[in-house]
Amino acid sequence: MDTSNPAVFVNAELLRLYVGRRVRAVIQVLRSDGGVVMGKSTDENQIVVKGSPPAPLSKFVEVVGIADSEKSIIVEVWSNFGDSFDTHTYNQLCQLANGEFKHLFL
Repeated sequence: MDTSNPAVFVNAELLRLYVGRRVRAVIQVLRSDGGVVMGKSTDENQIVVKGSPPAPLSKFVEVVGIADSEKSIIVEVWSNFGDSFDTHTYNQLCQLANGEFKHLFL
């Protein structure tokens, strides 16, 4: 496992803190149009993800890439997470990974 360039766990609200950095997010796919996917983050806000998604996309997808704006990610790695996912727990993980337990994740 390469730990030289870790991806920060983010939701849409936290994404703005990491523009230009490598991030990891889980989204619910709302719409896919070519190389742009609109998704709902685990905090219920929308994120735009850009890249070449695999076909077909499942309902929930993890993306790892570079935050290129406060609401978008240029994706390097796509991972289908299936059609059922506990977004509440993942959102809590994002909060912990960017709060008092940040030192455990970066």
